[in-house]
Amino acid sequence: MSVAEGPYFEDLRVGQVFSGAPSMTLTEGRAAAHQAITADRLRLPLDAELCRRVTGTAVPLAHPALVWDVAIGQSTLVTRHVVANLFYRGLAFHRAPLIGDTLRTRTEVVALRQNRPRPARPATGLVALRITTVDQHGHTVLDFWRCAMLPLRDPEASTGHRDELDDVGAAGAPEVPLSAAVQGWSLDVFRDAAAGTHLDGVHPGAVWETGGGDVVSSAPELARLTLNVAAVHHDAGAGGGGRRLVYGGHTIGLALSQATRVLPNLVTVTGWHGCDHTGPVREGDTLTSTVEVQRVEELPGGSGGLAHLRSTVRAASAAGAGAEPHDVLDWRYVAVLA
Repeated sequence: MSVAEGPYFEDLRVGQVFSGAPSMTLTEGRAAAHQAITADRLRLPLDAELCRRVTGTAVPLAHPALVWDVAIGQSTLVTRHVVANLFYRGLAFHRAPLIGDTLRTRTEVVALRQNRPRPARPATGLVALRITTVDQHGHTVLDFWRCAMLPLRDPEASTGHRDELDDVGAAGAPEVPLSAAVQGWSLDVFRDAAAGTHLDGVHPGAVWETGGGDVVSSAPELARLTLNVAAVHHDAGAGGGGRRLVYGGHTIGLALSQATRVLPNLVTVTGWHGCDHTGPVREGDTLTSTVEVQRVEELPGGSGGLAHLRSTVRAASAAGAGAEPHDVLDWRYVAVLA
């Protein structure tokens, strides 16, 4: 009897392309389920009338985290046996998708490096992926790099893969401006409609601790919702320790929700400089975060601007009472403020 499974590290080669994941239409039902799990508090995906006045579209905006979660989920055809996700880099929105848009994703292997063997450790390798997501018209929505650790099927195999990964996705600015997704938006309308702090009240060096944490719940449900087939997010036995490893996008989504508590008028996210998973998150852990403003720049015309933010996230384990929280995420991203 054959076993349905994705590739192991030694099955991959540079230039290999995976594009067979199902396309997904962004519906109101999927958006509502995603919001319930990740605690979305962005105003435009929640408020259809304000969204219409700001963006000029009659159809509601899809939450950016729903979009990148679907793109990452579609890319897991390559990483079904993933041991860990190490980083994401250079994510940029070319346009902001709407509810009703259909997304499909192309994932290309761009670099491979087999890890050195360690005693009592399974043999593993690192795979760097270029992920490009388009809509139903073939227009690019997202473009970014991801690095994952995969096991070898044969622990004695020597693949010879020694690619350098430090430069993957670190070549500089993305192909589109980080403001591309919000071009034509009336950010002054947003500013007038939402009381409180906007761009002029946000300054480099400002740091906030988010009050209270968020428990990680419905972890396998989020993986299913976004077509993520990585076994460690569904099968408690696959990740070791008897507790499922939480999909990294779940941690990122909760980090964004916490950022909107300290910046409730954050309009949207248009890109990531990078995102490093610095530790594992398990079901039932409670996450807290620190949000730092690293840089602010005005958009042309003086209507709104970009805030370059950094969220560092810690997890308090549900497995051991009294255990010290540990670092799990270092996320550097670009938010739009009016």
